[in-house]
Amino acid sequence: MQLNKNVTSGIFRASLPEKVLQFGTGVLLRGLPDYFIDKANKGGTFNGSIVVIKSTDKGNTDAYTEQDNLFTHCIQGIVQGKRVEEYIINSAISRVLSAASQWQDILACAENPEMEIVISNTTEVGITLTEDDITAAPPSSFPGKLLAFLHHRYQHFNGDAAKGMVIIPTELIPDNGTKLRDILLQLAQRNKLDAGFIAWLQEANHCCNSLVDRIVPGALPAAAHAATEQQLGYTDSLMIMSEAYALWAIETGSEEVRNRLSFSRADNGIVIAPDIDVFRELKLRLLNGTHTLMCGLAVLAGYETVKDAMEDPVMESCIAALMKSEIIPAITSVKVREDAALRFAGSVLDRFRNPFIEHRWISITMQYTSKLKMRVVPILTSHYHRSEEVPALIALGFASWLLFMKGNHATDDHAALLSSKWQQQEPAALVKDVLADQMLWGTDLTALKGFTQAVTVMLNALMQEGAPSLIRRISEETMIA
Repeated sequence: MQLNKNVTSGIFRASLPEKVLQFGTGVLLRGLPDYFIDKANKGGTFNGSIVVIKSTDKGNTDAYTEQDNLFTHCIQGIVQGKRVEEYIINSAISRVLSAASQWQDILACAENPEMEIVISNTTEVGITLTEDDITAAPPSSFPGKLLAFLHHRYQHFNGDAAKGMVIIPTELIPDNGTKLRDILLQLAQRNKLDAGFIAWLQEANHCCNSLVDRIVPGALPAAAHAATEQQLGYTDSLMIMSEAYALWAIETGSEEVRNRLSFSRADNGIVIAPDIDVFRELKLRLLNGTHTLMCGLAVLAGYETVKDAMEDPVMESCIAALMKSEIIPAITSVKVREDAALRFAGSVLDRFRNPFIEHRWISITMQYTSKLKMRVVPILTSHYHRSEEVPALIALGFASWLLFMKGNHATDDHAALLSSKWQQQEPAALVKDVLADQMLWGTDLTALKGFTQAVTVMLNALMQEGAPSLIRRISEETMIA
């Protein structure tokens, strides 16, 4: 039996007005914004459906049509140490339209007075300025398509300020809303659109920066998918899975925008605030920073996945100590409170323990050097502004990176340089040379008191006793401390 309106006759499936235009059919959108909107609809706090725009020519929309735009969302993970499994039939999508073949239908959505919100996830390259003609059917870029939609809406409603849109990009770039707004304005100028429209674009529409945080691998492995279909009693070609943790932080100080985003009342995972930098900082340092500092060590120790590492008490204790003893003290400030950082660290450890997600350490090592610069060097410099005590676990992270890079790994832009240095220098000289390289770090890390020596000691220990033995010893010392 296939998932369709007959199978789900007992599921919430009200006829709701179309309030949201969504650019993108990817699993992140279905697993996070669409999840929140569906939950809000079922709770009676939003009462609006989503029109999804398929922007690329790849694939088709047949599966959505066959399943009446319904799909199963499997939520699997760890929350406060307890295993969570939940299966939801998401009914938030009303239609899926192809930009290539249904452009006029998409423009017709601009004429809907109840349409209020635009969300997108078109990958990071989607928010770029190109030479785009908005009179094309369709324009080639995402900003071009969005600008054409907004211009059509402006014309249809005669510039009514009340018909502006709340635009929330979820692409994983800093200040995504600000960048999209600037591109829209530049594109409007290039297309020689009238001054009245440009004023309406600036004043009646709200482009909000946002941050999304949820692991949504998408389709389940084949065996797990088949087993889930058997358990649920129907087939579903659109089924996705995600972890339990979910965060959508939206930046705005406007009460009007907050009222339009009434779905935010349905779940604590949606945060609307005038400044969302604190959420970006917590994610970048505690989640991404910990991944980056531990990935090389984990590979050297023989752990394949993050889950595998967390199942070993000695490695788990090193990861927890890194977060709580070295990263959190370095990032707490007026904006980042210690209690909030500790709660976030606890949620990250739960996510690392998730038995349902195979997150491979080797994948995390891609562009390893650049990740260290962006995610970890600010933690390190902040630590030294507050204390002269050497952060031993951060030093271990840098030593692990150096030893990992000895193999000339092609997934790092600096692999050839580091491999060459390994061939020419002994470990102590290598550490000093690399840490002093301002082209790599943007600063001279040898100026940090005791850090060069600590990285050298850790590198020698990794080479002499091996990663598993060193992890065990550090774990024992951490517990004693």
